[in-house]
Amino acid sequence: MAALPQSHLRLSDLTTRRATDFALIPTAEERRAVADTLGIVGVRKLRLSGKIEPLGSRDWTLTAMLGATVVQDCVVTLEPVTTRLDEPVHRSYLAELPDIDAAEVEMPEDDTAEALPETLDLGQVMIEALSLALPLYPRKDGADLGEAVFTAPGSTPMTDEDAKPFAGLEALRDQLQKKGD
Repeated sequence: MAALPQSHLRLSDLTTRRATDFALIPTAEERRAVADTLGIVGVRKLRLSGKIEPLGSRDWTLTAMLGATVVQDCVVTLEPVTTRLDEPVHRSYLAELPDIDAAEVEMPEDDTAEALPETLDLGQVMIEALSLALPLYPRKDGADLGEAVFTAPGSTPMTDEDAKPFAGLEALRDQLQKKGD
């Protein structure tokens, strides 16, 4: 089995005076492993490039662009659908992230904040960003579900039009108008 892309940055080794640029471009074998991990047909192109820069004395912020061309199964026809993705990626790595021990919690304002790791795996950041950017229901152009009609033998099938909650009101209104005339 192919290995997932990895690019580890040890944050304590980075300079705290300026940003550190990076670019992660997985090999074809690594892209196959990403596709297998995400349960999609394929990843034709994949790149994460950006910078990680100091934020105060101990914290870091990552700003990057994810570029990818992915192939997924169409939810209607199961034919391959190719999608181009260009997504901004932002993460904050904080040395003092508040601990949450409650059974119920509210979402913080900054949902990009994470605990400061000793080593940052850019490959995992890339895979997470790609999984969040994937279309949930990829559909081939022109693919249509149509209308399925099921019924017991000898019965009149009920269509989607019949199931609409206000479908019978128009006929009732017309009946009432005829009685009033």
